[in-house]
Amino acid sequence: MNKVTVKDLDIKNKKVIMRVDYNVPLNDSLVITDDARIRASMETIQYILSAGAQKVILMSHLGRPKGKVVETMRMNPVAVRLSEILGEPVKKLDDCIGDKAKEEIKNASERVILLENVRFYSQEEKGDKEFAKSLADLADIYVNDAFGTAHRAHASTTIIAQFLPSGAGFLIEKEIRYLSQALNPEKPYIVILGGAKVSDKIAVVENLIEKADVILIGGAMAYTFLKSQGHDIGSSRVEEDKLDLAKSILEKAIAKNVRIVLPVDHLIVDAIDHPHSKKTTADVNISKGCLGVDVGPKTIALFKEELRKAKTVLWNGPLGIFETADYAQGTQEIALTLADLKGATVIVGGGDSAAAASLFGVKDSLSHVSTGGGASLEFLEGKELPGIAAIPDKK
Repeated sequence: MNKVTVKDLDIKNKKVIMRVDYNVPLNDSLVITDDARIRASMETIQYILSAGAQKVILMSHLGRPKGKVVETMRMNPVAVRLSEILGEPVKKLDDCIGDKAKEEIKNASERVILLENVRFYSQEEKGDKEFAKSLADLADIYVNDAFGTAHRAHASTTIIAQFLPSGAGFLIEKEIRYLSQALNPEKPYIVILGGAKVSDKIAVVENLIEKADVILIGGAMAYTFLKSQGHDIGSSRVEEDKLDLAKSILEKAIAKNVRIVLPVDHLIVDAIDHPHSKKTTADVNISKGCLGVDVGPKTIALFKEELRKAKTVLWNGPLGIFETADYAQGTQEIALTLADLKGATVIVGGGDSAAAASLFGVKDSLSHVSTGGGASLEFLEGKELPGIAAIPDKK
């Protein structure tokens, strides 16, 4: 990566404002149910503190308050958990800009300060320059370590870099390093694509057809491909308006000498909320009145056999409705297979795949699990992300 990083910045005795992605899940009692995003920022925060920064000022969004103050989306639970992980007090402010915030930062005895939800201001998502400057006025240096929002040209992710010396944190640096490997892979290179819609992955598929050796397709998107080939898919989810597109992708893959491997059997039910009705199809076809909820055992075996040949694997999207235990076998077995691959780089492209890696306890056994669903997809499409483009190149 040829971008300025936190290590290139002179931060001793400086106030550093850092964009993090603390958009964490909360339950009805406003208790954080997964603190992975907070933990992902620790390396950069601790480096800034150890390098002698006067203060590190953290800013993030939480939820979608749409430019208004929403009491249930305040950053208070995050401040509590952050303090526990850091092992030192964190000062939480009730605003993210203004003279009062400046004064509180100046007088704070705490080294770590967490600003209030930046999306309480509508100017944040609009990429407003004056709002970005108000954020910049709180500090001397800007560090972006929020990969999950790097595809958004918001005030705190992109525009603020116009007003302060800027660099990338360690998390963004790691994300770029591994996702770049997915675009310049060691071969054989196998891509696993799942999830609900072909339309969500069109640009990714078209970009990766230029690079992959084999693409394994599961999840609901597989039914659109299978129907485009003339197979019966019963009542399974399908994008009727994408059948021609699916056919053209299959033709393009043949022209590029890339093998696309589709399911050869399925786990089916007569309704999603009737797990007692589940059964496995004899072949690729799904009978009328039934719908697919997972790949079948023959497909799992076929996918595993392909994966054992890989030197690089990119996984983006589950192979079934993995959140329901009855329909999770395909996604679980593939996750466990990836964790067990020897001598291969395994990259998980965020979103539901990252959630599945956590659920099945394999996250720490994989080379890299991205923290950004939408951001990782856009990176894999070959797009330049605004939050990364805003960081200056090294001289």
